[in-house]
Amino acid sequence: MGKTTVIAIAGASASGKSLFASTVYQQLVEEFGTDGIAILAEDAYYRDQSHMTLEQRTFTNYDHPSAFEHDLLAQHIEQLRAGQAIDMPQYSYKVHTRMDETLRVKPAKVIMVEGILLLSDEQLRNAFDISVFMDTPLDICLLRRMKRDLEERGRTLSSITEQYEQYVRPAFFDFIYPSKQYADLVVTRGGQNEIAIDIIKTKIRQLLAE
Repeated sequence: MGKTTVIAIAGASASGKSLFASTVYQQLVEEFGTDGIAILAEDAYYRDQSHMTLEQRTFTNYDHPSAFEHDLLAQHIEQLRAGQAIDMPQYSYKVHTRMDETLRVKPAKVIMVEGILLLSDEQLRNAFDISVFMDTPLDICLLRRMKRDLEERGRTLSSITEQYEQYVRPAFFDFIYPSKQYADLVVTRGGQNEIAIDIIKTKIRQLLAE
């Protein structure tokens, strides 16, 4: 298979990084198949909280680096580089813990990883060959987050705004925005920036053609 290239897509919650990554992935997997490109989600590596009650889990700061098992994510990236398949955890946003099921991810020539705190962790930064930061205004992120959490994650408006004020916004300024300095490419307009999508797709095509 040759050299594996790992690309990080980072940015604030609801900044468009998941849409950006999935758009690039879906378009390229049609051309090159799953042997050419694979995708990992940092959200899948939220720590298991099955030992806690549901009420206790609601007090976890999910925007803090300690909420993630970044060591496992780094380990999985290295396994994929070494040509070994991994079992990526699956996470339930409704009950705030990992599910019993995992998702098998096979090695590929290009691995995309998307998440909010990827560039804030030095170990992970060292695992990436290319880093992209989605620079989307916070008010846009909040509106997207409210719509998503109300429609897809069974949250109430009061719980969304409380979490945003107490955890999400402070974490953005403490951890996420400062990590922008480590990005090779800063993308505006979130996942709808077609020029940036084309740039990344062109680069990945070059890597896959090598």
